[in-house]
Amino acid sequence: MFKIKQILPGVMLAAVILLFAQPARSQQVTKGVKNIVLVHGAFADGSSWSKIIPVLRSKGYNVIAVQNPLSSLAEDVAATKRAIALLDGPVLLVGHSYGGMVVTEAGNDPKVAGLLYVCALIPNDGQSAVDVTSAFPPGPGSAEFKLGESGFLSMSNKGIHNHFAQDLSKENREILFVTQGPWAVKATTDKISKAAWKNKPAWCIIGIDDGMVPVALARAEAAMLKAKSIELKSSHVPMISRPGEVTSFIISAATELQ
Repeated sequence: MFKIKQILPGVMLAAVILLFAQPARSQQVTKGVKNIVLVHGAFADGSSWSKIIPVLRSKGYNVIAVQNPLSSLAEDVAATKRAIALLDGPVLLVGHSYGGMVVTEAGNDPKVAGLLYVCALIPNDGQSAVDVTSAFPPGPGSAEFKLGESGFLSMSNKGIHNHFAQDLSKENREILFVTQGPWAVKATTDKISKAAWKNKPAWCIIGIDDGMVPVALARAEAAMLKAKSIELKSSHVPMISRPGEVTSFIISAATELQ
């Protein structure tokens, strides 16, 4: 009979994270940045990137998908910076949706070489998510936010199906609804300090059919950053509905970085 020695939970967790951060051995990255940190947005978790991660790893990239608590901007930034610290060398930081707020602040970390935004909210210095979205008429999905007694927002079933992920199968939309991560109202008004994109290269993916971040806002953000951008005919979650194109764009950005 095998005997398994007791391992401290923290040690075990660190070992698991480091194991999954290691690249697949079939290929090795020879040009650009090899470390990629993926930051999910509101009403989501790290599994948002499940179609992206295997391909990046198969090509030799070290990848960590952050699990944001969505309890405040400061706590989400702290979670992202812990992930950055686990990787050896420069990092491409990728943020989806509200994750754009997080990476814009966490991107000031000296290890971050570049920022890539996916259907994201992108603040300027001293802005909150509310500040960013107030510049344009809101997307239809914002009418489907439901406020709970604990001060956290959730997304209605209608919001997920019609505005958040309308180009996914019904089964996948149902999974997103059931597994969504509630978003603290506080996080919507927390302000960043300094926008990292002001001194680091940036890329943007815009969803033409995004019901959460209106295309006019997304285009204005890309212009503000002077970012290289692509537009995809997708909902708010192109990393799930158009994973091949999103992955290729991430790899292209990582390759350009030094």
